[in-house]
Amino acid sequence: MDGLDLGVKDTQMKKFLSSCIADGFVRTEGKARATRYFITPKAHLLRTIDLDTYYATPIANRAMQTSYNFELIREELPRVDILTADERKFLTDREVAFRERMKDMPRAIYLKEMERLGIDLSWKSSEIEGNTYTLLETVNLLKDKIEAKGKKREEAIMLLNHKEALKAIVERPEWFQTISLSRMEDIHSLLIEGLGVERNLRHIRVGISGTNYRPLDVEAQIREAVEDMCVLVNGKEDPYEKAMLTLLLIAYIQPFADGNKRTSRLMSNALLIANGVCPLSFRTVAADDYRAALLLFYEQNNISAFKRMFLEQVEFALREYF
Repeated sequence: MDGLDLGVKDTQMKKFLSSCIADGFVRTEGKARATRYFITPKAHLLRTIDLDTYYATPIANRAMQTSYNFELIREELPRVDILTADERKFLTDREVAFRERMKDMPRAIYLKEMERLGIDLSWKSSEIEGNTYTLLETVNLLKDKIEAKGKKREEAIMLLNHKEALKAIVERPEWFQTISLSRMEDIHSLLIEGLGVERNLRHIRVGISGTNYRPLDVEAQIREAVEDMCVLVNGKEDPYEKAMLTLLLIAYIQPFADGNKRTSRLMSNALLIANGVCPLSFRTVAADDYRAALLLFYEQNNISAFKRMFLEQVEFALREYF
């Protein structure tokens, strides 16, 4: 305590440590003066990390996970409740509210609202990937097939592919009650149509801009990681928890040569739609904030920033659509 110079009393520190132990963020070994304290996987996953402070450290100086964590999906995530009691209540309340709202909604109105949400989702999901279409230009393209002047043809294709992928989900929601590699490959194929991207699981190395984290390289290991992810997600009951894990883990595994984050957002929404809750457009998320929260998960296996963003988008979607 003298060496740390924290300016707190011993009793305060003991109370803090007891609280951390009770919350599952710290575990102990030994007794009395021989007690040793260890950070738990739950703490790594859920502790709050300030993004500005984290990214103020140059990438070369950041202590990070630079390779795929084989224990994350098989061992750590199954043992940790990633949602607090208050967060579960928040999500349950919104799930109930949405289903009540949908109970007497005519199919035509539902499809109209889904089209509106789909335009927002197509625009934001593409913008996160560097697409330069504005929201208004996206509306003109998806509703009236008017391509924006001065834009690359590939940008229009990316947006149109989002529309087709969401259409496939809305037409056959029962296909997405659970996730599987084959369903992921179906959605990925729709998203990369006409963009010169290889279909199905990759067999080449990929890098991720802005981080030293490198995903798996061996196709057999990639397949195994995807299968582990599907077991984890399909074993959860809460549709929002399923969706959040799908968003994070497809992006983390990077199973495809390109289009991984787009696939994660559409597969996540497929689970929400199939399980009768409001899908998300991510319209109010800044692209840089989305990428920063995801990179934190790659490097620290920490979901705090991403979870906060996800919960905000649940609230926004319920307020804005349907």
